[in-house]
Amino acid sequence: MSAPPYDSLNLGFHLGDDEDAVRENRRRFAKSLGVPLDRLFEQRQVHGSSVREISATDEASAIADAEGDALVVRVAGFAVAARTADCVPVLLAHPGSGHVAAVHAGWRGAVAGVVLEAIATLEHDPAEIVAAIGPHIRVGAFEIGEEVVRELKRAARGRPVVDRSRKRPHGDLTKLIELQLGDAGLPPEAIDDVGSCTHSETAHFFSHRRDLGNTGRHLSAIVARC
Repeated sequence: MSAPPYDSLNLGFHLGDDEDAVRENRRRFAKSLGVPLDRLFEQRQVHGSSVREISATDEASAIADAEGDALVVRVAGFAVAARTADCVPVLLAHPGSGHVAAVHAGWRGAVAGVVLEAIATLEHDPAEIVAAIGPHIRVGAFEIGEEVVRELKRAARGRPVVDRSRKRPHGDLTKLIELQLGDAGLPPEAIDDVGSCTHSETAHFFSHRRDLGNTGRHLSAIVARC
């Protein structure tokens, strides 16, 4: 529904897009998930490590104004989402219980341990959890300064997450998230990297960095089951 530069399925409000178009986009998105719009939960993301658990009495409109970067839900039929336009969306599920989580992991959130906090909040054996890493800015496009280099290397405990083969260093958020998932106890076969670079694949994705902030937002969502 949205017109350029937000075409066609911008799912984020307060970006300059027509808000009626965003509402229609979100209605269509929720329908594709098989949930009512008032059971699709997201929050005001702040690039931190705070995790919120959604209860059966929570209202999506209220949670949307709360700050945090990960949502956990155990209520069947409730969906949680991460809103991104270069940051890493990570979806977690415990198939045995149907409990799920959605994580927004920019470099700051990843360094702060938001993925690990979400896994801990799920309160299941990590060896029984599965994860999907969604489209995000990949190492080839993520040029960073030395301050970010230090933070990424610290979070990775010295393991390689920085590419110095180019003129300036580039950060590998994919690798950092995969390392953190593995450190938490998820087996390699339980981690699915969906692929795609939001920055490079212009025709398919919004990118905050590429479009200098004048762009839309994606939602990566997961639905809790019994």
